[in-house]
Amino acid sequence: MTRAPTERGALLDLLALSLGGAVALGFARFAYALLLPVMRAELHWSFTLSGSLNAANALGYLLGALSAAGLSGRAGLRRTFQVGLLLTAGSLLACAATPASGALLLWRLLAGLGGAWVFVSGGHLAALAARAHPAQSARLLGVFYGGAGIGIVVSALVLPPLLAHGWRGAWLALGGASLLCLALTRPALGRLPQRAAPAPAQSGPTPLRPLGFTLAAYTCFGVGYIAYMTFIVAFVRAVGAGAWVTPFWALLGACVVVNPWVWAPLMTRAPGSRAMSVLLALLAGAAALPLVAPQPPALLLSGALFGLSFLAVVTFTTVITRRVLPEHAWARGIVAFTTLFAAGQVAGPLLTGLAADSAGGLRLGLGLSAATLLLGAALALGQPAEPAPAYGEGR
Repeated sequence: MTRAPTERGALLDLLALSLGGAVALGFARFAYALLLPVMRAELHWSFTLSGSLNAANALGYLLGALSAAGLSGRAGLRRTFQVGLLLTAGSLLACAATPASGALLLWRLLAGLGGAWVFVSGGHLAALAARAHPAQSARLLGVFYGGAGIGIVVSALVLPPLLAHGWRGAWLALGGASLLCLALTRPALGRLPQRAAPAPAQSGPTPLRPLGFTLAAYTCFGVGYIAYMTFIVAFVRAVGAGAWVTPFWALLGACVVVNPWVWAPLMTRAPGSRAMSVLLALLAGAAALPLVAPQPPALLLSGALFGLSFLAVVTFTTVITRRVLPEHAWARGIVAFTTLFAAGQVAGPLLTGLAADSAGGLRLGLGLSAATLLLGAALALGQPAEPAPAYGEGR
């Protein structure tokens, strides 16, 4: 039987595990926003095709979310995490090999597939590790999900100099950094618990209806946040603030990393999904701010607010799952959230890309992002203030 680590040990293990998020989201998805303007200029892409590459990544993520539970059941959480990291790293390296849009769409899809395996298995591992420290569980979960911020900061510092010489070297750097993260996570994986409490005898699938409003809000989040993260760098360049791209992206990523220390108290104490509603409303404001004031100070504030809040929403889905569902159903809840999130992400880049190619341009696309996030904030308010009585505490 694995002995539960101390709170400090759990924090360090989840920090190591968070490198999976750095690869799955920071490198495989968000870094594309930095590459997009260069690839679009060199390869003469439309915004619709540009968005399609992130939609392909999101489609792969959707397929990964749907298959993660079965794969984890057969191979185990730890091995699923490692296989997902390896597939993502290989796909990023392959993106450097060709400018053909068909091949790039395939590699982006496979990167999303591997990223979902990493995120679903990693989220379940983090939830199991956090159960030994209930008073700090929200913060510990936030450390895992905040790992994407590490990937954003690294890409902000490393990619711009490489992109000055073309886009291929940037993909190679992302793939190499992903392999390094795979090696760094291995010691922590061996210490993490990977077994949930068994389901009660003769119990059927746990219904997810008590999470209905939060699931709907999270779908809106998937559509709205990815639209911002895909096209905001292109918008910053379009308004003549290209020199601010590196500090903007680095600030956004740094705020992702510190978000657990900002939002953990709200997630722990606010009833229902009030915390998610606050976060989504803040994200809507952050997405709308560049449209109102496209000057560098407002752009930096937008990036800081967005970075501080968007992965806190992801963290909250695991918090509410642990609060409402019994332990044996946590994996099912995490998969449900990840699946709807992925479906939203498939639609987001395509809709925003189509809007950006219209007369409204990028401003219309970002406006749709803000409106969708605001809708999600309203839906989250419908979540009941107390967990479903049939499940007791289940925390």
